[in-house]
This record gives sequence, C-alpha cells and structure tokens, in this order.
Amino acid sequence: MKKIIFGITSLNIGGAERVLVDICNKLCEKYDITIFTIYAKGEFEKSLNKKIKLINLYNFKYENLTKMQQNIIPLKFALMKKRIYNTYIKNKFDIEIAFLEGPITTLFSQKNNSVKKIAWVHNDIGMVFGHNIKSMIKKILNNNIYKQYKKIVFVSNHNKEKYLKIYKKQKNEKLVIHNYVDKDEIIRKSNENIDLEFDNNSINFVTVSRLVKQKAIGRLIDVHYKLIEKGYKHKIYVIGDGELKEEIKEKIKKFNLEKTFILLGKKDNPYPYMKNADYFCLFSYYEGLPMVLLEAKVLGKYIVCTDTASREALEDYNNKKIVENSEKRYI
Repeated sequence: MKKIIFGITSLNIGGAERVLVDICNKLCEKYDITIFTIYAKGEFEKSLNKKIKLINLYNFKYENLTKMQQNIIPLKFALMKKRIYNTYIKNKFDIEIAFLEGPITTLFSQKNNSVKKIAWVHNDIGMVFGHNIKSMIKKILNNNIYKQYKKIVFVSNHNKEKYLKIYKKQKNEKLVIHNYVDKDEIIRKSNENIDLEFDNNSINFVTVSRLVKQKAIGRLIDVHYKLIEKGYKHKIYVIGDGELKEEIKEKIKKFNLEKTFILLGKKDNPYPYMKNADYFCLFSYYEGLPMVLLEAKVLGKYIVCTDTASREALEDYNNKKIVENSEKRYI
C-alpha cells in the first residue's frame, strides 16, 4: 500500500482544510495516509477517519500564542526546517504533498530525489505576495522552492494563469484539479438545527469567511452601511474568525450596525445557516476556488460574489450575481 503524506499549517476551520479532510477520508480506503500539521488542535481533526495518521509538530493552536510567540515560533520553524523534514518526513513516504502555500510548501521542498513531490496552490499567488520589496524577495525565494516539486496542482485555471505570469520558466508539470465536494455530507449537515432564527421582515445574507484582509469584510461593512442609509433593509451574518476580528467589531460599533451586521464566530457546521438564509455572499478582493461557493451551490442558494476566481467556481451555475470587485459603485 502506497504511503502518502499531506502537509498543511493546521486543521482549523477553513476551505483548504475542509478539502484536505474530505480527500484524505476518501483516499484512506486505498492508501496509507498521514497528515502533518505545524499546529495542533484544529477543529477538523475530529472529522478525520481513524485510519488516518496525524502528526502535529507543535501541540497547540497558533491562535493561542502570545504576540511574541507568534513571531518567534515561525522564525524557529524556518531555521529548523531541514531538521524537521529529516525527523518527521524524509524517506518515510512514497509521495509528499504540500497542500497549502507558505511554510508547509517550504518544508516539503527539501531535496529528496527518492520521492515524488507535489505542491497544491489554493490562491492567487500574485495577490498573496503583494507588490512591495519584501514581496519581490519572496517571489524569488518561492521560485526556487516550487522548482523542487515534480507537479504543481492548482484549484482553478485562474490561479494557474496567475502563477505562470510570475514563474514562466519552470518545467514541472502543472495541472488543475477543482476542489472535491462531499455533496451528501453537506446536505446531511444542512438539516441540523441552529440557534438562530432569521428575520422574516428583512433580507438575510450569510457569508462564511476568515476575518482577514483578503476577504474584504471591512469593505462589506462600508457598503452595508451605505445601503442601510439609503433604506435597503437587510442583515448580514458572518460566520468565521480571524486576526481582524477586533478591528471589524470596532467598525461595526462605530457605525451602530450591531443589529444588522452580525458576527456569528466559528461554526463547525455552517451549512444550516447557509441553507436558511435568503442569499449567500462572498465579496473577497481575490480568491482561489472558494470552497464555500461550491458548498452553497450544493444547497441551491442564490449566490452574490465579487468578480474573482469565484467566477470559475460558478461558471456552470445560473443562480448567481457576479458584481464588480469594488465598493465605489455602491457607496
């Protein structure tokens, strides 16, 4: 039986994390599957099939670290990556798959000609890097890192095209595999009860998103505020957590939107909220191939989203509205 190891930062709630769990739960029937994470105690760990082996480098969540620890531990990881690779990964598996951009892809790129290496790209590399001096250095470093992989898998053609604009000379094989969706599981979970009753006198939007800059929640608050001012009665519910949580809460409070822009926090099962809302929305600045849109499609929701790689996720779906990736039109 072939031994395959997947690497990811953690199994916290997130789109790539959900995809990885679903893929591994299917593959473990035919292969010996191991998942390596940098940080432990992710919510999705409990969803893994018992056949799957789990290696956590650190036995704690990144979010529980102090600010100083959040700076020190990634630096320590970067300096010790070769030792970590040799201890936990090297010559123990037939295939090594770095399932997320960033430190895991760097770790799994350590030279080892006896194994097949695959890197998975879930995002728009150009947008992730940015455009400053630091980003230019990172692009150069990542060029050497990705060269170590025999194959690079992209979750969308959009991501592949953006990658090829930056790394034109790489000779490794590149292919597109859209995210796997367990439709039966989504429908089953969507029928569970929730602790929320939507307002029948209002239009109710739900989004599932990490509270990070990429997801443009701050921009969404601006648009929501202007629409409320103009008399458009609606509520927006946000499922998710992240580093900008306090900043977002302050902005909601500043505009007195606590009753109409509601943060629900992390939910192990977001599907009943998605199912019972009037619309599902995702207004990110950029995307890979958003798992939440594939899930919303399974539930038959009317989807409103910005014009990013989300367009590719919805190309075979009629129940949608793709809007300009800007707030200026609306405010």
